[in-house]
Amino acid sequence: MDTGKEKSNIPEKSQSFVSRNNEKDEKKEGNQPDSDQNHPQNNEITTAEAQEPPPDGATEVEQDNVAGEAKQDNVAADPETEIKEGEEATDLKNEESSPLPPDLNKVSEEIDQYISNLSSSKQDDSNPPDVPIFVEHFAVLVEAKIEDYDYSDSPVKWIQLSKEDSTSFLDSVNRVCRLSSALSEFSSEYKYAYTINRIDGVLQRAMSYIEEEFKSLLEDHKLSDLDHNNNHSKPRQSTSSNPNQDAPEPGPVEETNSPGYVDENLSNLIRLSTAMILGGYESECRLAYFVARRNALDESLHKHGFEKHSIDDVQKMQWESLEREIVAWLKIFRQCAAVHFPSERKLSNAVFSDYPLISESMVSCLSRNMVIQLLTFSKAVAMTKRAAEKLFKFLDIYEVLRDVLPTMESLLSEEIVDELKTETSLIRSWFADSMISIFGELENSIKADSGKTPVPGGAVHPLTRYTMNYLKYACEYKDTLEQVFREHQKIDRVESATGSEFEYNPEAQAQNANNEAKQSPFQLQMMKVMDLLDANLDAKSKLYRDPSLSSIFMMNNGRYILQKIKGSTEINSLMGDTWYRKRSSDLRQYHKCYQRETWGKLLNCLHPEGLNVNGKVVKPVLKDKFNSFNKMFDEIHKTQSSWVVSDEQLQSELRVSISNMVIPAYRSFLGRFSSVFTPGRQTEKYVKYQAEDIETNIDELFDGNAAPAGRRRV
Repeated sequence: MDTGKEKSNIPEKSQSFVSRNNEKDEKKEGNQPDSDQNHPQNNEITTAEAQEPPPDGATEVEQDNVAGEAKQDNVAADPETEIKEGEEATDLKNEESSPLPPDLNKVSEEIDQYISNLSSSKQDDSNPPDVPIFVEHFAVLVEAKIEDYDYSDSPVKWIQLSKEDSTSFLDSVNRVCRLSSALSEFSSEYKYAYTINRIDGVLQRAMSYIEEEFKSLLEDHKLSDLDHNNNHSKPRQSTSSNPNQDAPEPGPVEETNSPGYVDENLSNLIRLSTAMILGGYESECRLAYFVARRNALDESLHKHGFEKHSIDDVQKMQWESLEREIVAWLKIFRQCAAVHFPSERKLSNAVFSDYPLISESMVSCLSRNMVIQLLTFSKAVAMTKRAAEKLFKFLDIYEVLRDVLPTMESLLSEEIVDELKTETSLIRSWFADSMISIFGELENSIKADSGKTPVPGGAVHPLTRYTMNYLKYACEYKDTLEQVFREHQKIDRVESATGSEFEYNPEAQAQNANNEAKQSPFQLQMMKVMDLLDANLDAKSKLYRDPSLSSIFMMNNGRYILQKIKGSTEINSLMGDTWYRKRSSDLRQYHKCYQRETWGKLLNCLHPEGLNVNGKVVKPVLKDKFNSFNKMFDEIHKTQSSWVVSDEQLQSELRVSISNMVIPAYRSFLGRFSSVFTPGRQTEKYVKYQAEDIETNIDELFDGNAAPAGRRRV
C-alpha cells in the first residue's frame, strides 16, 4: 500500500465526513432544541417515535426530515454502524464531487475554440483570455497517449498502429502544434509562461517519438539495382586484363513513386515528415532524411563494388586492384544520372510533396554528396603515376566526367551544378595532361627501344605489335583524343631525341609542315608516332646481315602495320589514303628487293650465257651451272624455311611470286639442256630437281622450321 496516497486521502475524507455530520446536527438541533442525546430515555423515545409512521398530511420534506432524524438516532445508538455509514457517505460524496476523466475529443473541441479565441484577441489587441483548466487536461491526455506509444523499454512502432490510432495521434500532435503557435504570440504575458512551457514540453516529447519512427521507416528500404538500366557508353575493346563488360540488355523497368519503399511506408513517411515540419522541427526532419538516404546510397555503392578510399589509399594501390575499382566507379557514375538521382528526386518529391523547396534542397544535397565522393576518387586516380597501360581507363573516366554531368543539370540546383562543373573541369584537365604525357612517353619508349638483337626469322617485332595495338585501341577513342589534344595540348612541347637513327625523313617533315594547318593535333601526334616507329624498324632491319632477311623483316612489320590500319576505321581515317598508299608502295619495294637479292642471284645460274661455243653446248659449263643452282637452291631452302612470315596472305603472295619467277625459268632451262647429259647416273647427278620439286620446296619456305632440301618428287 502506498503510504503517501493514504495520508493524502485521509484529510479529505475526514473533512467531508465532519462537514456532513455538522450539517445534520444543525438540522437536528433546529427541529428538537430541547432534546438531550445523551439521555437514554430520550434515545429510546426518539427511536420509537422515528419508527412510527408519519402523521397524515405531513409534507414530503417533513417526511424526509423525520426519516433523517430517525437514521441519525440509529447511528448514535450504534457506534459501529455510525462509523460504517459515515465512511460510505464520504465515499459517495467523493464520487459525486470528483468528475470522470475528460474526453479527448471533447477537450480537443474546446482547444480549437480556445485557439480561435486567442487569434481573435491578438487581432483585436484586447486582453488575452485566462488559461482555462481544459488546456491542462488536454496536455495530460496527449502526454498519456505519447506515453502509451513511447515506452523506453519497448516503444510501439509506428507501423504497428492502426490507421485510426495513427490518425488520432497525428491530429492531437497537430493540435498541440497549433496551440503552441497561438500561445507563443503572448509569450510576453506572464500568466502564459507556465502553459507555454508545458505545451512545448508535450510537443517536444511527441516530436522525439515521431522523429525516431521517421528514421526507422527511412531505414526500411530495399537497394535499387543498377543493372536494369542501359549503359550509355559505347562498347570498346580493351588492352586491360579486366576489360569493361558490355551492359546486359535492360529488362522492363518498374515505375514507382518511391524506389525502395513500399506504398504503406511511403504514406507514413509523408505523414510523419509533414507533422515534423508543421511542428517546427523542419531542421531535424531534414537531417534525419539526409543521413538515412546518404547511408542508403553508400550502401548501394558498396553493393556494386565501390569502396570509399582516401587519396593516399589510391596512390598506394597496385594497378590491377585500382583498375577493378575504376570499373566499378565507371558503372556507378554512369548510373547517377540514369538511376540514383531520378530515384532520389521521386522519393523526395513524394515525402515532401507539400514542400517543394525542401524536396529540391534534399535532392541537391544528396546528389552533391554522392558526386563529390565519386569525384574525389577520380581526382585521386588522376594523381597517380602516369603509365601507358592507364591510358584507356583515363579515357573512360574523362568521357564519363564529360558526358554525365550535363545530364545531371536538370536534377541539381544551379549553384551545385556550377560547383560540380568547376571541379569536374579541373579533374578532366588533369587527366588530359596525363594522357598527352602518356603519348609523349610512348614516343620516348619507341626511341629508347634500341636493342641490338634482331628478331629471329625476320618476324614482326614486339615493339611493332605493342605500338600498333596500342594505337588501334587508342583510336577507338579518336573523338575524345581529338578533343583532348585540341583543348589541352601545350603549345610549346619539348621535343626529345636520343639518336640520329630516329630523325625524321626530310620529305615527310616537309609534307607534314605543309599539311599541318589541315591536320588535327591528334592526327599530327599519330603521324609522329608512326614516323618514329618506321625509323626504329628501319634501324632494326640493318641488324640483319642478310639483305633478303632484312627485306622480309620490313615486309613482315610493314604488312602488320597496314593490316592494323586497314582493320580500324578510326586509325585509317586519321592516317589517310595518301599515307596508306605510300606505305603500300614501300612494302612492294621491300618485296622487289627480296626477290632481287635472293632469287635474282639464283636465276643467274640459269642464264645461257657462255654455254654455246661454235653452236655446241659446253658440257663443263653446263655442269657448273646445274651444280651452282642446286647448291644455291638447297641453301635458300634450308635458310628461308626457318624464316617467319606469319601473315598468311603475305606468305602466299611471296610463294606465288617466287614460283612465278623461278619455275618457268627452270623448266625452260631444264627442257633445253637436260638432254645434253647422258641418261642415267649422269643426269641424276646434275639434274637434282624437277620443276615440281622446286615448287614443293618453295611451298615450304617461311614456315619458321628448317627443312631438309633436295627432296625429289616421286
